[in-house]
Amino acid sequence: MNFEFGEDQNLIRDQARGFLNDNCPPEVVRRVLDGDELYAEDLWKKIAEMGWTATVIPEEYGGLGLSYLELVVIAEELGRACAPVPFSSSVYLATEALLAAGSQQQKETWLPKLAAGECIGTLAYAEGAGQTCAAGLAVSVTDGKISGSKVVVADAQIADMMIVVASSAGGDGASMYLVAMDQSGVSCEAVKTIDPSRNHANVTFDGATAQLLGNEGEGWAGLERILDRAAVMIAWEQLGGSDACLEMAINYAMGRYAFGRSIASYQAIKHKLADMYVKNTLARSNAYYGAWALNSDADELPLAAATARVGSTQAFYYASKENIQTHGGMGFTWEFDCQFYYRRSKVLAVVIGSEGQWQEKLIQATDQTNAA
Repeated sequence: MNFEFGEDQNLIRDQARGFLNDNCPPEVVRRVLDGDELYAEDLWKKIAEMGWTATVIPEEYGGLGLSYLELVVIAEELGRACAPVPFSSSVYLATEALLAAGSQQQKETWLPKLAAGECIGTLAYAEGAGQTCAAGLAVSVTDGKISGSKVVVADAQIADMMIVVASSAGGDGASMYLVAMDQSGVSCEAVKTIDPSRNHANVTFDGATAQLLGNEGEGWAGLERILDRAAVMIAWEQLGGSDACLEMAINYAMGRYAFGRSIASYQAIKHKLADMYVKNTLARSNAYYGAWALNSDADELPLAAATARVGSTQAFYYASKENIQTHGGMGFTWEFDCQFYYRRSKVLAVVIGSEGQWQEKLIQATDQTNAA
């Protein structure tokens, strides 16, 4: 495979970086981190006006009809800016679920709103600690009414609609359901995480109306496909964050002097920066593979997605903690911005399953590919 971005994608990246430099400075992240608001609502409106929320939605539903190559470069820049917006929940998860399994009526109702940023969506499937499976789902739907609880759902408190994976009363296995959040029978309880700039909550359903999304009994297989696709986009967001950490560490090391010399001249710091660069470069090569597989809807997407997910998760966490170490004692303080990326690296590492779960998926996908 020979893959690289073209002129269109590079132009979009440059425009996105300039836009976020102007509209998402560290002060915006800090404002949400301090708890002044659940997300950067003004930034979200501007992102929607830029058309980013409509990137891959077909034109017939109010979207731009662009490719996933454009979307992943936007994801990378959002990660670089550590943007405190529900882009991953609404675009990578809810929108993808509707595109993959929604009926014509559901698409006509929700996709134009998602494209315009007027509606925020999310997806819920986890019900407790550890790995959730189709057979263990406690949330169920009977006669179009959903009951039960989902845990630590990203952006649940600000979502207008939620895609929920639940068991069917008929015993046909897991199915996906669309639930409007502005109805009785839906309640959210905020959950504190290491990254307050991303909203999370436990969600309880008590007889709320739920519409079947896709075919009954095919929800878990559909979820796996959605998570594979989201894994690639989140990998690019993580990659943007890890590159931002490396740049931050380099800039600080070049300007910080100790014993009359820039600390960047000391071997210990050089090795830190070099290790960060190597891990980021390896993650980028894996992310390229994932972007190609996602955009071409290749059969090897599960393998490419798991490879990209594991590589970017490891690179982002390593870069975020080594960035703090490079800054020394000041890197641990509230006043410095290093914490933004460390917090985000920890949350993105588990938002669609832990690194360990994706490592297991990588092993399974590799075995299947070798056996084919």
